[in-house]
Amino acid sequence: MPASPRLLLHALLSLLLAGTLSACGTLALRDPLRIDLVGLEPLPGQGLEMRFALKLRIQNPNDAALDYDGVALELEVNGQPLASGVSDQQGQVPRFGEALLSVPVSISAFSAMRQAWGAAGYQPGQGLPYALSGKLAGGLFGTTRFEDQGVLHWPAPRTTP
Repeated sequence: MPASPRLLLHALLSLLLAGTLSACGTLALRDPLRIDLVGLEPLPGQGLEMRFALKLRIQNPNDAALDYDGVALELEVNGQPLASGVSDQQGQVPRFGEALLSVPVSISAFSAMRQAWGAAGYQPGQGLPYALSGKLAGGLFGTTRFEDQGVLHWPAPRTTP
């Protein structure tokens, strides 16, 4: 005697729901990535904009490699938005490994002026707080959001005796 279509549909939906929940459960067990700002290198700009290659070190403390297919980020300095950037780079961070990622960022003339105005009381050698946030794209369930905070320490000017 064949199973009724309703019973077959119910079994199929139950199986699909169980598979979806188990997939979400394995994603939740992943430790967060550690993403640190490790460098800033100048790039050619257009007009009044400034461009930099922002260097990120990505550390993966998990037992599975992380594939990524794009990155987007924003950088704030001294509590004010400074730069943003996107890249369609593809790559992989190995399991229990790390990778270096370079993302081009733009600083508008307005953002640069706002930073200069806000740093009017800045003393050489004083640290400026920064906040970095963004995401590594990795498909439907693989996008990883990240944040990093710290203090930028510009070297004090050298004094001659």
